[in-house]
Amino acid sequence: MPKFLYTAKAIDTGQPHSGEMVAKDEKELAQELRGQGMLLTSHREVVEKTQINIKFFDRFQSVPLKEKMVFTRNLAVMVSSGLTLSRGIHNLSLQTTHKGFRKILEDVFEEVQGGKTLSEGLAKYPKIFNELFTNMVAVGEVSGNLEEVLDILATQLEKEHDLLSKVRGALIYPLVIVVAMIGIGILMLTYILPRITGVFKDMNVTLPASTLAIMAFSDFLRNHYILAGGGTLVVIFAVSAFAKTAAGQSFFGRLYLYMPIVGNIVIKVNCARFARIHSSLLKSGVSVVTSLGIVSKTLGNVHYKNAILEAVGEIEKGTELSKIIGRYPKLFPILVPQILEVGEETGKTEMVLRRLAEFYEEEVSQITKNMSSIIEPILMLLIGGGVGFFAVAMLQPMYSVLENIK
Repeated sequence: MPKFLYTAKAIDTGQPHSGEMVAKDEKELAQELRGQGMLLTSHREVVEKTQINIKFFDRFQSVPLKEKMVFTRNLAVMVSSGLTLSRGIHNLSLQTTHKGFRKILEDVFEEVQGGKTLSEGLAKYPKIFNELFTNMVAVGEVSGNLEEVLDILATQLEKEHDLLSKVRGALIYPLVIVVAMIGIGILMLTYILPRITGVFKDMNVTLPASTLAIMAFSDFLRNHYILAGGGTLVVIFAVSAFAKTAAGQSFFGRLYLYMPIVGNIVIKVNCARFARIHSSLLKSGVSVVTSLGIVSKTLGNVHYKNAILEAVGEIEKGTELSKIIGRYPKLFPILVPQILEVGEETGKTEMVLRRLAEFYEEEVSQITKNMSSIIEPILMLLIGGGVGFFAVAMLQPMYSVLENIK
C-alpha cells in the first residue's frame, strides 16, 4: 500500500501534527487519523525514488512540440479532475513514448516530490520549457489557478503547432522540387553531359560561351568532386554561422520580410504569435511589461524582437502599446495597432488580441492552402528557364557543325 506524508490538527485542541502513514487511499488515511482524534489538513503520497540518469546535455535536447502539447493538455485534465500534481506528472511520464522526455518528466516529478514547485522543476530544462511556459506556470501556482493556466498553455501550444504545421506543409512541395532539380542537374553535368560534349571536343568548331561555361563546370564537378562537395559544406556552415550573429539575424530577418510570398507569411505568422502569446500571458495574470519581455524572446524574427523590446521601455514611461506598434508599419499591418487601441480604450486587450490572433492564423491557413498554386508557375518558369538554357547551349554547337558541313 502507498505511504503518505500528512499534516493534521487535533480535533479538540487544534494542535498541528505531521508524520507518515501507510493507507490504501486518501479516504482511509483520513479515517485512520480521525480515529486518532486528528483532522487531515494536507497529504502527499511518497513514491519510491528511482535512479534517473539525467545527463547535463539532456537538459538542452529537443522535444517535439506535439509531446509538450499532449503533456500540458493531459496535465490540465488530471489536475482539474482532482488528481495531485505529482501523481499527474508521474502518470504522464509513464505514458509518453519519447524516451528523453520521459526522463525529464521523471526528474520533474522527483523535484515536485522533494518540495519544489512545478515551475522550478520545469525551469531546469530551458530548451524544452521556455520562459513563456515556466512563467505562466509560476503565475498559476501563485494565484491558485494552475488548472486554468495549464489549459491556456495547452491551447497556445495547439495553435502554435497548427500554425507551424501549415507553414511547413506548404514549404514541402517547393523544397522537394528544388532538391529534385539540383539532383537532376548534378546527374546531367557529371554523367550525361560529358558524353555529349566529347563529340564537340573532337570537332574543330568554335563553341559558344554558354557551352564552354557548362563544359567547364561539368569538368570541375567530375574532376574535383571532393573540393566541390567540401566547398559547398563550408559555404553552408559559414552562412549558418553568419545567421547566428547579430548582423546575420538582422540581414536574414529583413530579407525574409521583403521576399515575395515568404514575406507575407513571415509578417502574418509573427503577428499571430505576438497576439496569441501576449493574450495568453495577460489572461494568466502576467503584467504587460513582463509579458512583452517574454513575447520578445519567442518571436523568430529579430526585427520583431527589437520592436517589442522598445515597447517594454516605452510602456514603463507611460506610452500605450498601440502607439509604439504603429511606428513599425512594415512589421505590423495597420490592423494591429488599430485593434490594440480599441482594446486599450475598452479594457479588453486580452480579448481583442485573441481575436486578432485568430484572424491572422486564418490568414496564414488560407495562404498556405493556396501556396502550391502560387509557387507552381514560378517553379515551372525556373525549370523551363534552366532546361531552355541547357538546350540552347547544347544545340548551338550542333548548328555550327551542320553549317560547316554545308
